[in-house]
Amino acid sequence: MGKLSERIREALKINLLPGVVLWVIGLGLVGCFYLIDSLRPWFDQVIVWKSLYGYWYSAFSTAFFGGVIPYFYLRWSGTERIGLHGGHGVLFVFYWALRGVDVDAFYRLQAWLFGSDNQWQTIAKKVLVDQFVYCVFWASPVTAIFYEWKEADFSFTKWKKNWNFSRLLDKNLVFLVSTWIVWIPATAIVYSLPLPLQIPLFNLTLCFFVLLVSVFSRKGSK
Repeated sequence: MGKLSERIREALKINLLPGVVLWVIGLGLVGCFYLIDSLRPWFDQVIVWKSLYGYWYSAFSTAFFGGVIPYFYLRWSGTERIGLHGGHGVLFVFYWALRGVDVDAFYRLQAWLFGSDNQWQTIAKKVLVDQFVYCVFWASPVTAIFYEWKEADFSFTKWKKNWNFSRLLDKNLVFLVSTWIVWIPATAIVYSLPLPLQIPLFNLTLCFFVLLVSVFSRKGSK
């Protein structure tokens, strides 16, 4: 328990400052959308792309921001030791493409359940369901399992050898804390935008969050 508490405190320390930066960037983009008319054509073009390509847009954009950019940054910076051999990079990118479709479907479900307006009551309902239902029972456990497999160099044999319930629970709890630190304010910002712009803003936040998770995951596995 003491070691877990130490890791949670470390997660708080690692994620808080980057989280603040992400919130400022997100709020800046929301402000640009609602307050700066000269930038609306750019946002309108993104809306057209998202509306036209639907889940394909979400898959490719999330794969790029959650997979391609973080993967090559970690490789070139020397933070990540796994190479492109054996399709490791492909698996990493493919995972985030699937999660892009997953998140898009969830955002659409939220809009169907609670509406698409930006009233604070609507945003609050979406954030609560997002962070304390979707993340707790799906997103965080799936992420924990994937990153355990990733740290085993995407080898099922190594993963099964190192796997145990307490280790997975430990990583899941740390991921949950990391998620809540960054994403509770971030999802409130995301849900303040129209539905077609939610995935693009999610992608920008995700890019930095994946870097944090990858670095922290490597530290926690040492």
